[in-house]
Amino acid sequence: MKVYTYSQARQNLATVLNQSKDGEVLIRRRGGDAFAIVPQKKQGSPFDVPGVKTRAATTDILSAIRESRSKTSQQRQAD
Repeated sequence: MKVYTYSQARQNLATVLNQSKDGEVLIRRRGGDAFAIVPQKKQGSPFDVPGVKTRAATTDILSAIRESRSKTSQQRQAD
């Protein structure tokens, strides 16, 4: 485990962050307090969702979208 003083860590932040990938890095303050820098695992995108199996064909989906949009535009015209 690598240990830096606060001043060293501040001056070399990029290096400290890169070294934290290999393991925990400690930063010590003058008063003796120590803080650990530990990298977090990457989280996937909220758009990474499993696929859905369906019997709907592309034309069915597009037709449903057109129908929904036409109803919305008709409602706007009525208002």
